[in-house]
Amino acid sequence: MEKLNIVIIGSGGHSKVVRDIISSKEDYCVKAVLDDKYDQLTSNGDIYTGPISSAQHIISLYEGIKFIIAIGNNEIRQSIVSKLGLSHESYISLVHETAVISPSAFVGSGTVIMANAVVQADAIIGRYTIINTSAIIEHDNCIGDYVHIAPRATLTGDVKVKHGCMIGAGATIIPGLSIGERSVIGAGSTVIHSIPSDCTAVGIPAKVINKNKRSMDS
Repeated sequence: MEKLNIVIIGSGGHSKVVRDIISSKEDYCVKAVLDDKYDQLTSNGDIYTGPISSAQHIISLYEGIKFIIAIGNNEIRQSIVSKLGLSHESYISLVHETAVISPSAFVGSGTVIMANAVVQADAIIGRYTIINTSAIIEHDNCIGDYVHIAPRATLTGDVKVKHGCMIGAGATIIPGLSIGERSVIGAGSTVIHSIPSDCTAVGIPAKVINKNKRSMDS
């Protein structure tokens, strides 16, 4: 059986979980792990390790190789995608075998959906997004690009989470609300009102505690 070769970008804790997903799939094979903690490209015979700038060399070695960015920080993922300049089709989406994805849901390229996560009917998940362990994305949610939904967060029906947001572990967002671009919802918070862009909101109910840097500069 011909396997799909994959490059993992990032070698931290999030990368370990992503690699487990890949290892569980018989038709996938990790060929390289790239991270700027490595000074040069090396091979142990089975897998290459090297700096992220080695990506083009790895592409030259394996026709049709796919990439996944296994880094939890939204801004860093976006920066790497921009620097590499690869097409969206060069990135693979990964779904853990225990995740439940509705047939009517859409999952964008470069997105990872972790163990026991649930994505319900007509939900839209953008590109390069993380739906982490046991997170619940209910029906008609629209999740933007470069978003991180942390473990056990619950987004009830028709929630909109815009580009670059971080939804903390165990947070809950009630139906019909919107979280503005690049905003952060603290772990364990309950959101009962829409949150504007470039804010941090925490608590039960969640309240905006500060404007993030981009908002203050605008």
